[in-house]
Amino acid sequence: MTSPGLWTAARRGSLRLRLTAVFGLMFFLAGSAVLAATALLVVRYLHWDQPAVSPEAASRLYPVVSPEHRAALKALLNEDRAVDPVLLHGDVWWLLRWGSVIVISVGIAATAAGWCVSGRLLRPLNEITRTAEQVAGRTLHQRIALSAPPGEVKTLADSFDRMLERLDESFAGQGRFVANAAHELKTPLALNRTLVEVAMNRRDATESLRNLGENLLKVNARHERLIDALLALARSDSGTMECLPTDLGRLAETVLAHAAESAREAGITVSSDLDAAPLQGDPTLLEQLTRNLVDNAIRYNHHGGTVHVTTRLGPDAAVLVVTNTGPSIAPSEVPTLFQPFRRLTDRVDSAKGSGLGLSIVQAIAHTHGGEARADPRPKGGLDLTVTLPLSHPGPGRAARPRTPVRLAAQRPGSDTRLVQSGGTDT
Repeated sequence: MTSPGLWTAARRGSLRLRLTAVFGLMFFLAGSAVLAATALLVVRYLHWDQPAVSPEAASRLYPVVSPEHRAALKALLNEDRAVDPVLLHGDVWWLLRWGSVIVISVGIAATAAGWCVSGRLLRPLNEITRTAEQVAGRTLHQRIALSAPPGEVKTLADSFDRMLERLDESFAGQGRFVANAAHELKTPLALNRTLVEVAMNRRDATESLRNLGENLLKVNARHERLIDALLALARSDSGTMECLPTDLGRLAETVLAHAAESAREAGITVSSDLDAAPLQGDPTLLEQLTRNLVDNAIRYNHHGGTVHVTTRLGPDAAVLVVTNTGPSIAPSEVPTLFQPFRRLTDRVDSAKGSGLGLSIVQAIAHTHGGEARADPRPKGGLDLTVTLPLSHPGPGRAARPRTPVRLAAQRPGSDTRLVQSGGTDT
């Protein structure tokens, strides 16, 4: 690992670095203890006094030695046996110096080996961590599938996979339920709309009946938009998408062209700065995302207000920014903007949307591996920014074929559009 990598690991409190440090410290302590014990034993050995040799012992050791030489032999054996302190001091320091060099050298090598071994042992935990990070990015399709001998880490990885499997099945079942319920509800709503239109077009229909029919059609249209929004949210949350070459700038241009009439009716001035922003993604979902943002910016605005749409291409992401004027939003309200069925207008105005607009925007952005962010403006309104990666459908998520779910297209003569749900429908 490079020095910057070690510094980063130290700042993050890397478990691998801590294990290596503990291993190296234990080795240095053990090596220092062995070296000190060795030095003490050497000193003790050099200070050991041998017993003096008596004449009788000398005679037994050397029986053939003549008596005249025994005195000289005794003097030779019993001469000063004390070790020179200067020589002893030098030998001990030589032992300590070179022993320390050896301990430090071997300790450095052992610490490096400990770094490699700890990395090998912690590799399964790193795989679990990466999978958990991908799951945190709303990707439940990823599995660890750890290939390792039976043990504690293998058991943990298998338990984590089983938990992800249950969560994936739960969310998939929830999405299927929402989609199926929405489809089932669309049929009676379509029937209600037909019956109301037939009653309104009868020759003997009174003015009051026609007024009542218009109100019922508006309520029916709002319910249809809510159902279409639920379908879009279920589809984006499930990760079902196509990955095709798409230009975010052209999608924004198309959406603005369709929204021009509603902007004029609301007295809103729409401007744009659209640069080419090619990326890989689902054109239908990305158009839905853009439409929700633009409709939100127009709907939650005031007469004479403005809407500005910007697309640009960054180094590794396409960026869509929708800015509008409108009611002031406290910073404390920002975290709740993307919650389903949450409308800021519950406190400042009458409800105009379904409360799913920004939830759908965030779900589509996450499906594409991107993010959506809302920033309140000082004088009122929002800066809504969506950042999408250029070439990946989402973290750990492969592009899938389309499901039979289809969003309702705009009907001639009706104000029902493709998920006209509220944006700052917070």
